[in-house]
This record gives sequence, C-alpha cells and structure tokens, in this order.
Amino acid sequence: MLRPARDADVAPMRLWRNQPANRVVSVNQHEISAAEHADWWARVSQDPTKQVLVFEYAGQPLGIVTFFDLDPAERTGSWGFFLDSETAARDGVAVPAWIGLMKDACAWAFDELDLAVLHGEVHEGNEAVRAMNRRFRFTEGEPVTYDGRVFYPISLLREDRRQPKEGRP
Repeated sequence: MLRPARDADVAPMRLWRNQPANRVVSVNQHEISAAEHADWWARVSQDPTKQVLVFEYAGQPLGIVTFFDLDPAERTGSWGFFLDSETAARDGVAVPAWIGLMKDACAWAFDELDLAVLHGEVHEGNEAVRAMNRRFRFTEGEPVTYDGRVFYPISLLREDRRQPKEGRP
C-alpha cells in the first residue's frame, strides 16, 4: 500500500536512503546529511511536480516511492524508489515487498496520476532491478553516464503495463 509521506516519515526515509545497498545504485551516492534531507523535504513537500509516498508492507512502513517531473498536460512523469533494505532482508521479505512496491507504484502512476508514460533510470550493475523492470514491461533506452557511472533510462507506456490478475490486488 502507498500513502503520502508526512513529516513523521522524514527521519526513517533518510536512514533508509543512506543504507549502503541504496546508495550504491543511486545517482548521488553520498550520505545524505540531516540538514540536506530537511532542505530537500521542505522543497519537495511543496512542489506540485513531485509526490513522495511511503510503501507499507504487512502494515509497516518499508520503502519510499518518489514521483517527480510530473507533467499533467503531457501525462508524463518519472519515478524512483528504495526499500528499507536492512529490515526487508532481516525479515526475509525483500522480494515480495519489492514486487508489491512495483505493483503499487505502477498502479499509482497510471491510475492515480493518470500518466501515459512513466520514466526512470537504473544503474547498469543493478541486474536484479533491471530484470524486475523487464518483468514489469519497462523498456531500456541508450545508456547515459553520470560521473563515470552508467545508467539506463527506462520507460513504461500505460498500454504496456501489466494488469493485475483477476482476483488479485
């Protein structure tokens, strides 16, 4: 389940984002300071082109989904996400939580935000995410380089998205 992030989510959100497993596959790999995170939250929480959502799994917050560059006129937007990878691994729920997050995020993008196209990017070495993206029918574009690191742009068209199987959420 996704819900809008609130002020009480800011501290755990920063902790999760700073986990090594999340930093290594991010464009910005540095550890986010409390001040930097507070500044970011102050901006993003007031920006209509962005939405920050908390992913809950088994009734507990376990991840963050961020939609940005939202353009209602063009019906496009971009997204990124991360899980509380330490808790998900410890509790043995990483894969089902990840699948749930992707299902919920795609549903939010196309059903709540009414996007026609959802964009993102993935680090070239993040093979697990690249495989999951293919499973969800995202396509990869030509690679781009940021600070010597290669990322693939991804996109998913509304009409290409996976539909929930009958009887399943």
